[in-house]
Amino acid sequence: MTDLFSPNSNDPATDPAPRPLPDQLRPTVLSEVAGQEHLTAEGMPLQVMAAGGKVSSTIFWGPPGCGKTTLARIVAQSSGLHFEQLSAIFAGVKDLKTVFDAARHRRANGKQTLLFVDEIHRFMKSQQDAFLPVVEDGTIILFGATTENPSFELNAPLLSRCQVLVLKRLSDVALETLLQRAEERKEIKLPLTDRARELLKTLADGDGRYCLAMAEQVFDQPGTLDEKGLMTIVQRRAPLYDKSDEGHYNLISALHKSVRGSDPDAALYWMARMLAGGEDPLYIARRMTRMATEDIGLADPRALTVCISAWETYDRLGSPEGELALAQAIVYLATAPKSVAVYKAFGQAKKAAQNTGSLMPPKHILNAPTKLMKDVGYSDGYIYDPDTPESFSGQDYFPEEIGRQTFYQPVDRGFESEVRKRLDYWARLRKEKRKAADDQTGR
Repeated sequence: MTDLFSPNSNDPATDPAPRPLPDQLRPTVLSEVAGQEHLTAEGMPLQVMAAGGKVSSTIFWGPPGCGKTTLARIVAQSSGLHFEQLSAIFAGVKDLKTVFDAARHRRANGKQTLLFVDEIHRFMKSQQDAFLPVVEDGTIILFGATTENPSFELNAPLLSRCQVLVLKRLSDVALETLLQRAEERKEIKLPLTDRARELLKTLADGDGRYCLAMAEQVFDQPGTLDEKGLMTIVQRRAPLYDKSDEGHYNLISALHKSVRGSDPDAALYWMARMLAGGEDPLYIARRMTRMATEDIGLADPRALTVCISAWETYDRLGSPEGELALAQAIVYLATAPKSVAVYKAFGQAKKAAQNTGSLMPPKHILNAPTKLMKDVGYSDGYIYDPDTPESFSGQDYFPEEIGRQTFYQPVDRGFESEVRKRLDYWARLRKEKRKAADDQTGR
């Protein structure tokens, strides 16, 4: 399950077989839940329900490890409801009928049932229809959890009977709160350097359960681990996870580096491994789109279009048919020419923007809609490039205080080799025009 945790669970000192740390630190009240204050703060939907307000059927939409299961448990407990839980991965219509019959009997005896369905998007549309009458007549209060967009994955009639609450991935602040609670529970500090601690939160990628599961491994290590030591521990222990967690971050790294290394066969293998392990295909689609912009860029500008098309195709077809579109895109990325020129250029531009503060653009490229603006020099001397013989004026567009800068350095591969020719041509024209202007002014 995917949920958040706090220090008020079982006591390892009295429990002969202590539960895993994430389960020990599961919250029991809303005030202990970290990272979802937009839903749990005073006056917010879950706080109102837990405080005795009307509990209505709800769909939790959010990433893994953000607290969906725990929040449903807390609402049920706070409201005096019987809590029943199913996973759409394993349950079928027969299981639903059994739960519904028990809920009817319970209701006849004055007890209402909150049914929590994990991965509710895994139910087929016909199975989702089974919820309609029992939600409608109040036999159950349905709480569903999904990592997928409910607009695409759930029936419109079911959605119309439920409110949708969006949960956020955990911020570094929330993850740090979990780590501090773990330290309080263990009564020792995590044996990590400051940078390794930050790396641990980065590896968690907003997933509270994964963060605490990794922390539990670290607590067992002698000495203080640096970043390299942490990665060694995580990699060594990764095979111990079940398929939904097995090497999640190691596998996406392997996929990304296989694409970057122009090895389509290895890329297909790692993608197949991730899908076989239950990875969300849309997570793979998002990461492939990142690869297109980070590792390929303008060396092949079609790569981004291919990724977006594959993403949309999977959205429409689902599994298994849509997975072929992802495979096609991954092969395209792996065989495309690579360039990080735009990636590097944007990084340098961001750094320059941070360092230069609020410098004004040069006046000749400022619009002058009023007389005052014209009088102070706005738009004075601007040349409309398409009206020049080469459609290139060679004017400067950077703030005067820093002068012209060069961030983008295209490589001589793929489409960027053509871009390089254009930039060289414009650089030559700019130099010639400046020389002509200097000669005209006698400088």
